[in-house]
Amino acid sequence: MRSKQPTGFLPVFAALVGNVFITSIKFAGFWFTGSSSMFSEAVHGIADTGNQALLMFGIKRSLKKADEKFQYGFGQERFFWALISACGIFFLGAGVTMYHGVTALYSHDHVETNPIVFAILLLSLIIEFATLTFAFREMKERSSESEFFDIISMGDPSTLAVIYEDAVAVAGSLIAAISIALTKLTGNPVWDAVGSIIIGILLAVIAVVLIKKNREYLLKKAMPAHLEELVIDLLSAEPAIEKVIDFKSSVLDIDVYSITCEVEFNGSELLKEMNKFGELRDSFEEVKDDYSDFFRFCIELTDRSPRVLGTKINEIEKRIRDAVPQVRHIDIEIN
Repeated sequence: MRSKQPTGFLPVFAALVGNVFITSIKFAGFWFTGSSSMFSEAVHGIADTGNQALLMFGIKRSLKKADEKFQYGFGQERFFWALISACGIFFLGAGVTMYHGVTALYSHDHVETNPIVFAILLLSLIIEFATLTFAFREMKERSSESEFFDIISMGDPSTLAVIYEDAVAVAGSLIAAISIALTKLTGNPVWDAVGSIIIGILLAVIAVVLIKKNREYLLKKAMPAHLEELVIDLLSAEPAIEKVIDFKSSVLDIDVYSITCEVEFNGSELLKEMNKFGELRDSFEEVKDDYSDFFRFCIELTDRSPRVLGTKINEIEKRIRDAVPQVRHIDIEIN
């Protein structure tokens, strides 16, 4: 059973709560040891907490109802704030982490190792892995896809941000633990600095991936190919449509799409629709001997044609929405 909360809310909220706690204990660990890797992990925690707050803000903003100024709603606010969050990961998370690692590489400051540090990293790893698992399970439940890479490709950027950040956090905790352990065994603080730099590089890679994904949505990414094919098949199967000349779609929000298509209608099928109950034969019998009556009939028939066409378009749109409920806005243009 799917959650009633908006897509992405629960994973982001869980990650936000977890990161507030994790960041606090990692800063405590850095204060006790002076470890560059622990500082990088603490800064990583600040970046994640701030980014998840931005993601939460974007999700809430995306729920606003459409108004006269924004008639398609505010769904894309989710992608905008997710993009800002990804930039935060790049500049704050990756930038500060790598800078601290590089400076530590040349300063050779003493790193105090303490069993409490490894306890902090283990606890962090457990919490991050739990939120990572929760986020992926939530995204999988809400996705209509079955393949792993399809789920990731079409997944909500907010939930994906949590998944990627938590995956890096899990890896970062392991890297930090190994770096501190190597520093303790060898007495060389370079290992600790290298661990910090590696964590920064991972954050930068994840940030670029998320920036690219949100950019695609903000540039009006098309709906999934299999749904697009289904809609085109529905249009092509309609006897009143001669052919589909052009078809475009865009994502308005997660699982909310808009489509615009240009079609050529079959005039003879529309005429058959008008004569569904034999009305034209009855009219013919009434006007066949009087041209003025015939002319009046032609005017009435011409007046009826747009209404019949409009009714047919409404039927087609309903058929599309019944088959693909995610399509919210449909614009069928007549060639």
